[in-house]
Amino acid sequence: MLIMRHELLLVSITVILLIVEIFLPNTQKRKIILPAILLMAAVTLIGFLPGEPGELFGGMYQSTQLSILLKNILNIGVLIVFIQSVDWLKQDQNKEKISEFFLLILSTLIGMNYMISAGDFLMFYLGLELATIPIAALAAYERYKEKSAEAGVKLIFISALSSGILLYGLSMIYGTTGTMYFTDIAPLMNGSSLQVLAFIFFFSGMAFKISLVPFHLWTADVYEGAPVNVTSYLSVISKGAAVFIFTIILYTVFAKIALKWSQVLYVIIILTITVGNLFAMRQQNLKRFLAFSSIAQAGFILLGIIGQSQTGMTTVIYFVLVYIFSNLGAFGVVGIISNRTGKENISDYDGLYRTNPKLSLVMMLALFSLAGIPPLAGFFGKFFLFTAAAKQGYYILVLIAILNTIISLYYYLLVIKAMFLNTSDQPIGQFKSDGYTRVGLLLCVAGIVVVGFTSMIYEMIFNLSFGLF
Repeated sequence: MLIMRHELLLVSITVILLIVEIFLPNTQKRKIILPAILLMAAVTLIGFLPGEPGELFGGMYQSTQLSILLKNILNIGVLIVFIQSVDWLKQDQNKEKISEFFLLILSTLIGMNYMISAGDFLMFYLGLELATIPIAALAAYERYKEKSAEAGVKLIFISALSSGILLYGLSMIYGTTGTMYFTDIAPLMNGSSLQVLAFIFFFSGMAFKISLVPFHLWTADVYEGAPVNVTSYLSVISKGAAVFIFTIILYTVFAKIALKWSQVLYVIIILTITVGNLFAMRQQNLKRFLAFSSIAQAGFILLGIIGQSQTGMTTVIYFVLVYIFSNLGAFGVVGIISNRTGKENISDYDGLYRTNPKLSLVMMLALFSLAGIPPLAGFFGKFFLFTAAAKQGYYILVLIAILNTIISLYYYLLVIKAMFLNTSDQPIGQFKSDGYTRVGLLLCVAGIVVVGFTSMIYEMIFNLSFGLF
């Protein structure tokens, strides 16, 4: 059963927190925060211990070195989300439902892990639903706020619709192949009209989860209505898990019809990057701003997938890791300011550097990484994605992506300009963040900088070696 160690560990800490929750009086619910973070940190560290690949339940569950790596990346992101959420959870309106936040996130993470280790579409779908349903409850976490309740309702309805579409596609795959196992389906894919239609339904269902255009219309409303810390989880961990399994299935199940799905991805990449960037330029609310930014980033991720190679898969994993640090850094700053002041608009950040210089610097690093400014990690993430697509001859697509990168730099600079150059008669007051928040932001900054410089050194060594030999 050690093959399933990630899931068993997460179930164990979920049960532990549930038992602690039962015996803690309402006035002492805050005491569960530290144990939750420590347990999650332990799970994250244990996840990096060497493990042997294997399979369970007749191949429905498969553990490989790749799936272990993907789970570890998600664990890192969830740990940072936990740390960044402490200040918000300690607010009076949340003091009686602190445990629910941890339990719901752990439940979704368990589902994502099963989804990543799925060896057939049944396990994949069960994991997908386990990961999706608790997220709707998280979006409506602040039920006393109308927008939060609305976000939860919208998310559950759009999730039900997308799951139904996806499930219809899976039924077509089963009807044409007679099996649900990935390894058995792959050689039976012959590109028939029904199988292509099945792929379109499957892709549409997954596109809702990843927020690809034109399946993105729910994203900004849900991100704006949900609490900032939940929004950060939605934009990073949930999307990252969906991207991982989507890539795996494309490369295994649908490998024989890659020519057809690459044409679909080609169009979707252009639409997603362009629409995401253009709408991000119009936003004033920072949560909506980062929502459309995340839509554009999803389009960039598809550049690695369309590469259809081991290099493409590697670049997708690398970019998601970088994206976790960068986006959580940006959302961390937005969350701190929102929790302390209630301000979430770009104009509210005018003159922020004069009152809170450290937060401004963290925000600047995060946005520069998202924009792809060297030598930060985001630059190498996009560079590797562009390289993977260019190796397959998608030069026009890469050119369009580069032009969109320039557009994205413009709207990221709008926020930086507000913080460092604009002035305000009533700027956000100076305040000191708590220890948990500082640790969370420090982890994000370390990830952005260290991963970036490590990638730069690796490239220099690789190029030098190539030149010498």
